[in-house]
Amino acid sequence: MRIRISHTISYAYAEPARHITQILRLTPRDHDGQHVMSWRIEPTIDGRLRAAQDAFGNIVHTFSADGPIAEMAIQIDGLIETTDLAGIVRGTTERVPVEVFRRDTLLTTPDEALRGFADDTTRAADTPLSKMHALLDALHAETTCVEAGQRTGLGAAAAFAAREGIPQDIAHIFMTCARHLGIPARYVSGYVAQSDAQPQIALPHASGAHAWAEVHLDDYGWVGFDAANGLCPIDTHVRVAAGLDFADAAPVRGARKGGDGEALAVLVSAREAGGRIANQ
Repeated sequence: MRIRISHTISYAYAEPARHITQILRLTPRDHDGQHVMSWRIEPTIDGRLRAAQDAFGNIVHTFSADGPIAEMAIQIDGLIETTDLAGIVRGTTERVPVEVFRRDTLLTTPDEALRGFADDTTRAADTPLSKMHALLDALHAETTCVEAGQRTGLGAAAAFAAREGIPQDIAHIFMTCARHLGIPARYVSGYVAQSDAQPQIALPHASGAHAWAEVHLDDYGWVGFDAANGLCPIDTHVRVAAGLDFADAAPVRGARKGGDGEALAVLVSAREAGGRIANQ
């Protein structure tokens, strides 16, 4: 599938900012399941945009600009060709030992409820892969995925207690359970598009930006699990960045001097190329 991505992040400040620095993890890399045909990041103000890679192998751009800045935007446009590999992830840049992804983080620390849910859900499964599929099905049935504007990001335990969360929350719950079961797990940020060829997929929200988890299984390597949608990632998914949790793969992080009264607006679309709107 060919997917066209359009992503605009706009800022306006009641008091102009004197300086802005932003860390952008918004650029996908090629792997066996996706080929980046074109990709462009373009700030709407003059500044310095530098590319590098982080410890996880993600492409990172640092944008900095001096003020006064009353408003600005980051515009991302790209075209990705994807292949359905049934969730199996091959050909990615791997810089961190697999064992690192067994670590709990502030966002993926289990409580007794999560430990019990993971144990109970997977008790009847007899292989690591079947345990992860059992966990996927149970978590998708047990939680409700809400739009990002309805709830701020929570840690896994709090999101599970609420039985709802945005995609990043549900990915954190899945990862926390997998790590409790002794299986390395990592967080993935990216995009997902509705496909006319896959009508069974119901997007949990309408922005096109998404998050899911990957676990490492000895017989398969890394395998993706999108618990918000209740399936393994297919050719509707565009993988951008990965890390121990959201903090390592957040699309945008930054700091500024001045700029009080910030107003943020985000517009994202993931469209199947050829004119059929997949998501807007």
